Amino acid sequence: MRLAIIGATGMVGRVMLKVLSERRFPFDQLVLAASEKSLGTQISSPLGVHEVVSIRQALDLRPDIALFSAGGQISAEWAPKFAETGCYVVDNSSAWRMDESCPLVVPEINADTLRPESRIMANPNCSTIQLVMVLYPIHMEYGLKRIVVSTYQSVSGTGKRAVQQLENERANQQGEMAYPYPIDKNCLPHCDVFLENGYTKEEMKLVNESRKIMNLPELALTATAVRVPVQGGHSESVNIELEKPVVIGDIRRRLSEISGVKVVDNPDVNQYPMPKYAEGKDEVFVGRIRIDESQPNTLNMWIVADNLRKGAATNAVQIAEAIIQKGYLTNASTK
Repeated sequence: MRLAIIGATGMVGRVMLKVLSERRFPFDQLVLAASEKSLGTQISSPLGVHEVVSIRQALDLRPDIALFSAGGQISAEWAPKFAETGCYVVDNSSAWRMDESCPLVVPEINADTLRPESRIMANPNCSTIQLVMVLYPIHMEYGLKRIVVSTYQSVSGTGKRAVQQLENERANQQGEMAYPYPIDKNCLPHCDVFLENGYTKEEMKLVNESRKIMNLPELALTATAVRVPVQGGHSESVNIELEKPVVIGDIRRRLSEISGVKVVDNPDVNQYPMPKYAEGKDEVFVGRIRIDESQPNTLNMWIVADNLRKGAATNAVQIAEAIIQKGYLTNASTK
């Protein structure tokens, strides 16, 4: 089985290599592709040393699965070309997420939406993944009525330039700006571009993707996305109005039983989720679970995850694992 990573030199691409190694992902050949400026670069990872090739070269090798993390423009152009060869594409950009023909997948929630004929599968936005991992099991018992979410998103969600900007500012050095303002000692209520409705693209991703993943097209959900001076890990403050009366002990129990979710909620000893302790981990951490005393059937909680792991690389690899487990590659050797 031939596996390709498109965008292998980027932040998510490099984490994908680490996740593939940790999870002992089965493949016979690994192809790493990136932009023209990276051609010939040697990438060393737990999977060995590999030379970066062009996207065209990767396509000509006809991989069975391709993990894309090279941006929406690249995905829009190249994902269909890979799909035409019979390759299964798992795309980490926003290019295909709302396409009706493409499953938008968080395997713990909706792996059943994968189909052998769907050659392009979308990896959701990082903030969406950690949100629905917690919301969905609650919905299954209590019914979601309305969600209000405010995000506190790290600079790594923007990419290398943003991480470098934060590091430069902390070192009191001049450098390229990824944001319109300083990010160190600051918070920017501005993730992605602003849309005509006054929301940012990131905020609307949370709304639209959550509805699609949970198959709740009419779900009332509103979001405010904020960039904070944290290098890695996204946090979310979430207010959840339910159809049924809330039983906090039952909520905690249900969440603690969900694979991929870890409840960290003991304020008496200052135990609650933080990006610092989510770094490098695949779980979605949830805490500060409490009743909203301002209205009935409502609770508040705090959700944290490593945005480069479960929010991107790990979820993509899990989708690829599901493709294999479902037997879609049975005839891969005859391609």
